[in-house]
Amino acid sequence: MKKREPVKRIDNVIFFPGLEKRLTDKGLENLEKKKFNEAINLLEEAREHDPDNDEILIGLVLAYFEASSFQKAKALAKEMLHKGIGDYLQMVDLYLTVLIQLHEYQEIVATIEVLLEEKEIPPEKYDHFLTILQFSRRMAENRQPDPDPDTESNTYDITPEKTNVYELNLFSIDNLNEQMLLVSSLAEKNIRPYLPEIAEYLAAEAGHPFLKTILLSLLKEQEIDRELSVMKFEMEKKVIPTHLPEVREEPRLKEVKALLEARLESENPVLFENSFRMAERNFFISYPLELQPKSTAAWAAAFHHLAEYYLGMDTELHYLSGEYEVQVKEIEEAIAMIEVIEKISYPNI
Repeated sequence: MKKREPVKRIDNVIFFPGLEKRLTDKGLENLEKKKFNEAINLLEEAREHDPDNDEILIGLVLAYFEASSFQKAKALAKEMLHKGIGDYLQMVDLYLTVLIQLHEYQEIVATIEVLLEEKEIPPEKYDHFLTILQFSRRMAENRQPDPDPDTESNTYDITPEKTNVYELNLFSIDNLNEQMLLVSSLAEKNIRPYLPEIAEYLAAEAGHPFLKTILLSLLKEQEIDRELSVMKFEMEKKVIPTHLPEVREEPRLKEVKALLEARLESENPVLFENSFRMAERNFFISYPLELQPKSTAAWAAAFHHLAEYYLGMDTELHYLSGEYEVQVKEIEEAIAMIEVIEKISYPNI
């Protein structure tokens, strides 16, 4: 006969056998259902019973991340790295993903440079981390004053050899990370020799919307002023990159943010943060399209509604219709489009 697991007692509170497993399973189930606050509560309780369980801790980092509690996600991921909990490279990936959301590019650069120096990166992951390193270096430089020209730069040469020719072959590569590597390598190059292929990629329905946004940003940065066709979600738009707004400076995104701030920032900062992060994701993926419905209020109400739903809160479209002074039908139209875009979202780096 199998022995029963002994009952735990902590601070005079009795915990029955298998409780942490039930809490973990329920927490991960809520995480999958995008009920992030409920997932956090359950996984935090499970952690009290089993503080070094990697399944619990990884689930908790992901729940913090999805709930936009990025500082908590960063602190826990960093603690796990220091303690050696979980798969090391998986945890580094997770930690870097959180740092990207926090725009802590200097920390990303420092972390990856340590991995390179200590030769901790296996060959099959080398290009992956170099892509992130190059991107983060660029972002860190853009956020700092011009460096002293007399100061030497201690950097790695990470330009892939394959981009020495004027073909990217984006259509022949299925792996999105490899495509990202190729596109990122153009940041410090003259992009003009690659324009014919980039124009073809932007105009094709097959191209990934995320990658098209990155390409458009590079074209704008390098002052490309020719007209190009961009195809996303079976919709086409003619654009001139130099005439486009910055991705995060799109007028409609700023208007949506203003509406969400007015209703949520003081009353419910967590809900505001989740709503706006979702808006940023969706506008990044759909850039430079102006999706239907035209009503900015409908989009703000839709992000508000979905953020409430993902946080496990009660939500009512008729109430939001009155709050944002917009028809329920328009909110539903925006919700349907958001759900399509959310299935794409950002690629896993």
